[in-house]
Amino acid sequence: MNNDIKLLVSPKNIQEAKVTIEAGVDYIDCKNPDEGSLGANFPWIIQEIKNLIPKNSKQQLSAAIGDFPNLPGTASLAALGAAASGADIIKIGLKGPKTIKQGINLLQKVTKAVENYNNKIKVVVAGYADYKRLDNVLDYLSLPEIAAESGADIVMLDTYIKDNKGLFDFLDSNKLSIFIKKANEYNLGTALAGNLRKEDIKKLQIISPDIIGIRSAVCEGFDRNNGKITLNKIIELKNELIRCSS
Repeated sequence: MNNDIKLLVSPKNIQEAKVTIEAGVDYIDCKNPDEGSLGANFPWIIQEIKNLIPKNSKQQLSAAIGDFPNLPGTASLAALGAAASGADIIKIGLKGPKTIKQGINLLQKVTKAVENYNNKIKVVVAGYADYKRLDNVLDYLSLPEIAAESGADIVMLDTYIKDNKGLFDFLDSNKLSIFIKKANEYNLGTALAGNLRKEDIKKLQIISPDIIGIRSAVCEGFDRNNGKITLNKIIELKNELIRCSS
């Protein structure tokens, strides 16, 4: 059981970012839900959120750059843009690569672009627990190998289609534990996301990812697109993490 799961919350604008920073979450994750599961926000939004984080804070800014097709050059330029805009962590979804070899090639170009700019910035490769609902998308258990071979730091599972289904509708605790174990064998950090709810926290503690990613659960009406992130909902979730870890 992981008693020190870090919380990542994904604001989509400056107002939500201020609330997220005030709530003291570990990772402020800049994304744009209108552009997909890992939709990219604008460079100036990343920059402005970065400037909101207190200089002496341990909070870090992550930035999603998209659910990427198999375009290594485009992906590496997007990653460099996020790095230059101030992201401490850069997240990319592997939507396009159809083979492990293609996935490694794309991600190697991303990690090279980021490392050449600043080798302290971490790269997260994300895949999709609902991959069977998609055409020619990589199996979730291939992700740790791709991350390790390409020099990424963290491997993440999310859901691609954002409907009423969540992570546990596609992969049970046993399958998720196997994913985490495989990632740990490669010395990778681990993250789980995908319509997670407060009532999932106990199961997540047992599965033991390093990070859980949240948006819907801290939005008004559990609505990631139209609802706003609220301070009270983040605090409730943080308290549940503490309660379940004791």
